[in-house]
Amino acid sequence: MGSPIFQPLYQQIKALITQSLISGEWGPGAAIPSEMELAARFGVSQGTVRKAIDELAAENIVVRRQGKGTYVATHSEETVKLRFLRLVAADGSKELLDNKLLSCERAKAPSNIARMLDIKTGSAVIEIKRLLLFSGKPQILDRIVLPAAAFKGVNAERIEAFNGSMYRMYETLLGIHMVRSEERLTAVAADAEIAAALNLKSGTPLLSIERVSFTYGDKPMEWRLGLCLTDDHYYLNHLE
Repeated sequence: MGSPIFQPLYQQIKALITQSLISGEWGPGAAIPSEMELAARFGVSQGTVRKAIDELAAENIVVRRQGKGTYVATHSEETVKLRFLRLVAADGSKELLDNKLLSCERAKAPSNIARMLDIKTGSAVIEIKRLLLFSGKPQILDRIVLPAAAFKGVNAERIEAFNGSMYRMYETLLGIHMVRSEERLTAVAADAEIAAALNLKSGTPLLSIERVSFTYGDKPMEWRLGLCLTDDHYYLNHLE
């Protein structure tokens, strides 16, 4: 029998704060109690609470606002809502982003996607296809798969109502806040269907970005495949 794993006190406090977020005690955009109040609640020092919140802020789970307090991050904020979109113009120009919904249908989860979403193969899912346009040019073909049990009520009308902001819709409509993602990048060639959607020639090279997004407690909630045209764009990631 192995020895119990030691967890620093601030990590324990971080886990307790996260549990309150999971339970909905503080919703997206809401202020959380002050460090002094949390220290009293958990019976620890303010320094321990501060260290826990530092980690949550570094992970974009909470946002500190100078002179105002600490708030639960929300995808409605400008600094957060596009943080999973890493494709930028090669010349550095700012672009008008738009999207076009192609389809929203119920389906059954294939084994590879079911495994990544931690659901059973054949489980009901919602499959969404859409185009992302950068300054009017089709740039990304998105395929999104959501577990139907957790995303009841998601349909084409509601996607359109949120102007294609998927993470803001999840948060506002269902209280599901995505806090991190894992991505796998590969190079692929556009087949006939993809080429038609992006107005390309078959065989055009594309960047394939496969993403799994997680909510609190590291629970996978969304699988996404973005097929990106990179003739005048590139993928940008900030490493710290």
